[in-house]
Parts: sequence; C-alpha cells; structure tokens
Amino acid sequence: MPNYRRALVPGGTYFFTVNLLERNRRLLIEHIDQLRTAFAQARATRPFDVVAAVVMPDHLHCIWQLPPGDADNAVRWKSIKAAFSMSLPRGERRSARRMEKGERGIWQRRYWEHLIRDDRDLAMHVDYVHFNPVKHHHVARVEDWPYSTFHQYVRSGTLPSDWAGAADDTIRPGERN
Repeated sequence: MPNYRRALVPGGTYFFTVNLLERNRRLLIEHIDQLRTAFAQARATRPFDVVAAVVMPDHLHCIWQLPPGDADNAVRWKSIKAAFSMSLPRGERRSARRMEKGERGIWQRRYWEHLIRDDRDLAMHVDYVHFNPVKHHHVARVEDWPYSTFHQYVRSGTLPSDWAGAADDTIRPGERN
C-alpha cells in the first residue's frame, strides 16, 4: 500500500482539491445545501477558517487555515465527506471493494493537499480557486459563478467584481490591481 506523506503543520494554511468518484456527476452543486451543512458541522466540531473556496459540479477547491496547535485536516475531510454522503439517497454504483468496506461511491478516497508556503503562494492559490469556474468553461466571468468565496472578497473590497474580466480580457489571476 502506498505511503502518502502529508505536510502536517499545526496552524498551517492548506490548499485542497477534493473530487467526486464519478467526475461526470454534478452532485456538489445539485446538493449545495447538504455540502454547506457538512462543512458547518465539521467546523462546529473541529474549527478551521475557510480562506477561499469554490464548489464545482464534480470537485471542489478550498484553502483552510487551521487553528494553532492543530494539524489534523484529514479528520475534517472525513467528517465532511461522511456527512455529505449520508445526506444523499443511496443508489450510486459501488465497486465490490467499496461494498466490502461499507463505503459509498460518492468521493474519491484521496484528496490533493498543498501546504501554503508564503503570501505569494497564498495569493496564487486564492486566484486559482476563484478563476476555476472560468477555466472549466462553466462561466465567462468569475463573478457569474455562485458557489465561490469570490463574492465575499468582492463584498469586503479585496477584489473588484470584474476581477479577471471575461475570457478575452487582459487581467488574469496573479495580476491583482
């Protein structure tokens, strides 16, 4: 079995990509309220700050800041995935291995994690998160995607509503005003 090494830094800031098992499904946006509830339950039990997030139909990206002295993002993801999965009706395809282990067929088992190293790294990942719906051709402008913390950044005055513009404009992620 592979030995996956995770960078465990108490109080660290992490970028994550978490995927559905079946990448052609749209469960995350079709059941956005259940996903929000799963996040809220996890944060109530094991707090963390969401620095940036975007929910796509079949995957999500987010950046978390963990509390001082706490490096356990795995238990938080396990909680979010379990709560979301339990909120959905059964019926998805499951492999024999998943059935044997009593697992649902909703999420990929693993997730991508990157420890944010400095302010530049953080800014680049926040931009990546917010630009993702345009990258995947779901919308032409970042502001048109409703499932993103981009709107909080606009309300706080951190980013303008037309940040990154349309697909043919010149402002790009990483080129903040």
